Amino acid sequence: MGNSFPSSGFGGGHADGMWQAMEQLRSKFEKRVGTRMGRGDVRQAVLALLAEQPMHGYQIIHEIEERSGGTWKPSAGSVYPTLQLLADEGLISAEESNGRKTYSLTDAGREEVAGSTGSAPWAPDGDGEDTKFTALPKAGIALAQAAAQVGRTGSPEQIQQAVAAIDEARRRIYTILAQD
Repeated sequence: MGNSFPSSGFGGGHADGMWQAMEQLRSKFEKRVGTRMGRGDVRQAVLALLAEQPMHGYQIIHEIEERSGGTWKPSAGSVYPTLQLLADEGLISAEESNGRKTYSLTDAGREEVAGSTGSAPWAPDGDGEDTKFTALPKAGIALAQAAAQVGRTGSPEQIQQAVAAIDEARRRIYTILAQD
C-alpha cells in the first residue's frame, strides 16, 4: 500500500507501521489483559472460593480462570504462598488426602469472609458489567481493529485523522487516572 502519513512517527512513515503497531496492541489485549493482579486480589479470590467449598490449589487456579472468563489465571507461585499465609493466619486449614492438600475455611475464615465488604475480583460491577475483565479489553481490541482497518485501506488524510483521534483518546484515558 505504501500510504504515508506526515510526521506521525509510526513505522517509518508508512501505514504498514501503523498496522503493525495496532496488531501488537490487539495481541497484547488478547494475551489475557489483567493477568497481573495484586496480592489482595488473590487473597480475596481464594477466600471467596473456599467460602463455597473446600478445594485444592489447582482447583482454585482453575476456578479463578473460569470465573474471570479466561482473562486471569494466577500462577501457582501466587496462589500457594497465599494459601500458606491464610493458613498461618488461621483463616484456612489444610487436610491431606491422596497426596493432595484440600483447603477449607476455618471458623475465623468464615467470619473474615462474612465481614468482608469487597466482592470477588471477577464479580461484575454495580451495572452488571465486568469492566475489569471484559469491557475494557473488548474496547481496546475494537479500537485496535478500527485503527488497523484505517491503516490498511485509508487515504493519507484519513490515516492522519485516525492517528490524531487515537492520540486524543490516549490523553483522555490518562486524565481519567489523574482524577481524584
